Amino acid sequence: MPGLRRLYAPQRVAVRTDPRGAPAQVDGVTVESVREEWLVEDRWWTPRPLRRHYFDLALGDGRALTVFRGAGGGNWYRQRA
Repeated sequence: MPGLRRLYAPQRVAVRTDPRGAPAQVDGVTVESVREEWLVEDRWWTPRPLRRHYFDLALGDGRALTVFRGAGGGNWYRQRA
């Protein structure tokens, strides 16, 4: 239907990681702490399974943010609930 858009669609962000691969900066803002991290594996029975590594972050500017990337690496995205 025209005019419809997906709510809370993931948006790309620029992430610098630390040596273990956790976010250290998001869009130039320092990550103060990783509050939680988890792996989502879904649709494993389909030709296109979904596998994402999520991080719930506390940023230096006071914001909380959830970011993820595909388990194979590549682009980072922020996700709102």
